[in-house]
Amino acid sequence: MSQHILTAVAWPYANGPRHIGHVSGFGVPSDVFSRYQRMAGNKVLMVSGTDEHGTPIQVQADKEGVTAKELADRYNRVIAEDLTGLGLSYDLFTRTTTKNHYAITQEIFKGLHANGYIFPKTTMGAISPSTGRTLPDRYIEGTCPICGYDGARGDQCDNCGNQLDPIELINPKSRINGETPTFVETEHFMLDLPAFAGVLGSYLQSKQGEWRPNVLKFALNLLGDLQPRAISRDLDWGVPIPLDGWRDQPNKRLYVWFDAVIGYLSASVEWAKRSGDPDAWRQWWQNPDARGYYFMGKDNIVFHAEIWPAMLFGYNGEGARNGTPGSLGKLQVPSEVVSSEFLTMEGKKFSSSRQVVIYVRDFLARYDADALRYYIAVAGPENQDTDFTWQEFVNRNNGELVAAWGNLVNRSISMAAKNFGVVPEPGELTDADRALLERSRNTFGPVGAELGRSRFKNAITEAFDVVREANKYLAEQEPWKLKDDPERQKSILHVALQVVDDVKTMLTPFLPSSSNKVYAMLGGEGVWAGMPEIREVDEEGGSPYPVISGDYDGAARWEHRPIRPGTPLAPPVPLFKKLDPKVVDEELARLGQ
Repeated sequence: MSQHILTAVAWPYANGPRHIGHVSGFGVPSDVFSRYQRMAGNKVLMVSGTDEHGTPIQVQADKEGVTAKELADRYNRVIAEDLTGLGLSYDLFTRTTTKNHYAITQEIFKGLHANGYIFPKTTMGAISPSTGRTLPDRYIEGTCPICGYDGARGDQCDNCGNQLDPIELINPKSRINGETPTFVETEHFMLDLPAFAGVLGSYLQSKQGEWRPNVLKFALNLLGDLQPRAISRDLDWGVPIPLDGWRDQPNKRLYVWFDAVIGYLSASVEWAKRSGDPDAWRQWWQNPDARGYYFMGKDNIVFHAEIWPAMLFGYNGEGARNGTPGSLGKLQVPSEVVSSEFLTMEGKKFSSSRQVVIYVRDFLARYDADALRYYIAVAGPENQDTDFTWQEFVNRNNGELVAAWGNLVNRSISMAAKNFGVVPEPGELTDADRALLERSRNTFGPVGAELGRSRFKNAITEAFDVVREANKYLAEQEPWKLKDDPERQKSILHVALQVVDDVKTMLTPFLPSSSNKVYAMLGGEGVWAGMPEIREVDEEGGSPYPVISGDYDGAARWEHRPIRPGTPLAPPVPLFKKLDPKVVDEELARLGQ
């Protein structure tokens, strides 16, 4: 039975281009998952956009001598182009500076406020002495007062996981310019997280055995120290606070983390409006049978496993103070938070300022998108921190994509096209023929099961095991030596082409572009796997902006399909580029190594 599946993808920050470390956490895994779910017959809504508010945007804009809006406009387009180049199949990739997003964010705030889960409080805010601007919590670092970790942020310590307030840090310093912040009294609105301790505890405990252990353990560990959390900031760049006496204050805005997580909902609403059915989003947000999967890196676990569910519970009136749902109705909390670990590069943490980085755009200018997608799936930070090395990238590209999968496709199709021009009719099959066909056909189940659980490495490894067995089969059967026995040659090549067709299907979530090529070579007609495109849109009275969208209702289905004898075969084209080993030295030189 078809399910409604929401794929909620972390919002990349629009203060610069994204690098491959970013997309290894939120981008490629979410797309692999979404493509599989569509192929399995489910109704997928994959949404995200650029996160465009907050002090970091203003800081970068000041550095570049532009306004915050101009900076966000530029990087919104850059990021949209890069993610499209990677083939990420968003139903809508939008931005947080739309009127729609402002309206939905303010509605969630008002619902939480009406139910008593938001209250004003005078706090000590961090100010930059040199600029007079508020310093966001994440732009302040110091020593953690709980565990002593040197490098804790003003909002939490990544070492012990505890929530913090900037004023609690020992020797706090601004990450912007190294100065010691000044703390002054300021009034802000707070989200009463302790009021959700009970409902959050029950919610998280119900996910035992479903979520990745690292995500659940981290979230459960934070339950004992929930503190009220500020959701407004002294800043003029952001969503206005929708209350009398506050909405017109020029220097009070909702905190960027508060409005960013609401983006999953606002993007769904925007998608529905653009689809022609303004209520269509409700099937993913109010249907109790719908499932919502949230993809991000591990530094975002606290926001998606605790704070966002708390906001939704509060809006629904399900916290300690009860309440009633707001005008949007009762909203579904995340079914699963799918968090990846961190990706480093050549043993170092990604750092744009230190040139330890390769941006998505630069990567795609030199290498295939599917080559990067494959690397992330098979060697990425799915459940542990991993290190990207150029040597491993070249080895996997040449040894697995080119020599294994590409070779199987090329020699199977080229022999059949050269000798017969069409998919050949098989004769009587041998035990070896039947064994390989059964192995290929039976692999759909386990690969699909792993994809459904977001275990991408296991899934792609299982599919490539079939590739290796098929190559071994061809080496043993030697169809190129059977010109005097065309009937046997036909059977062998029919078996090989059937396996190629099966594996093409199983690899489609991972390698959509190259799978489209295989589909065409095997005589497929029409679109196999839909690809994203950039569309220019606008809001009434607003300027145009790019969104990612697409028609993904191609022929791809998660099933074994018998190939049809007599189908014309197209001449094979190389699926992947073999990389010169010198690439490693060239790329290391770019990194200064």
